[in-house]
Formats: sequence, C-alpha cells, structure tokens
Amino acid sequence: MIEIIIYAFLAVSITFNILGSLSLHRFPDVYTRLHGATKCTTFGTIFVVFAVVLHSIWQLRETNNPKYLQMALHSIVALIALMLTNPTGAHAIAKAAHLSGYKPAKAVIDAYELRARGEVQ
Repeated sequence: MIEIIIYAFLAVSITFNILGSLSLHRFPDVYTRLHGATKCTTFGTIFVVFAVVLHSIWQLRETNNPKYLQMALHSIVALIALMLTNPTGAHAIAKAAHLSGYKPAKAVIDAYELRARGEVQ
C-alpha cells in the first residue's frame, strides 16, 4: 500500500515537472514562462520530497537505520531552500525584464506609463 502512495507522489511530481518544462516552450513571453516554470517545478518538487520522506520513514521502521532519517531531513531542508529561492529568483528575473523594458505579449500596458501620458488618473 505504501508503495502505491509513493508511486502516486512521484507520478504527480513528474506530471507537474513536465508541465513546467512545456511552459518554457509554449508560453509567449518571459513573465508567463517564469510563472509556469516556477509554479510547476516547485509543486513537483514538493511531491518528490513527500515521496522521499514517506519512503525514508517506511525504511526506518523496517531497518532501524538512522541514515533514512537523515535522508528525510536533508530532503525537507532542500525543499525549504527551494521554496525560498525559486520565487525570489523568478521575481528578480521578472523585475530585470521589466526594468529593461521588456513588455508582456498581447499588449499589456503598464499603469505607470498610462499615468505618465495622462490617460489614467
């Protein structure tokens, strides 16, 4: 039973990571590509860590080997690091694209530019 849950977590993870990689190829501009890639890969990584932690706990109960506890803790620390750095890095890339003048696809106009031209109060 536990193997089925682990395989289900891995299947969800693979699905979201594939969707994230497809978003890099299919979306039109840097902003939507960042959104698709960071959201999907973060969500996919969460399920990989769930699978690793579940497998580690299962193996720890059967073998009583402390390296499985260490593996689970390292996976959780890596997940926390990824959840902090992935959105931060995406925000930095999006801000750099915005400051360099890169416009989103499909004519999204910035509110600051509209105010500067006097079109919106």
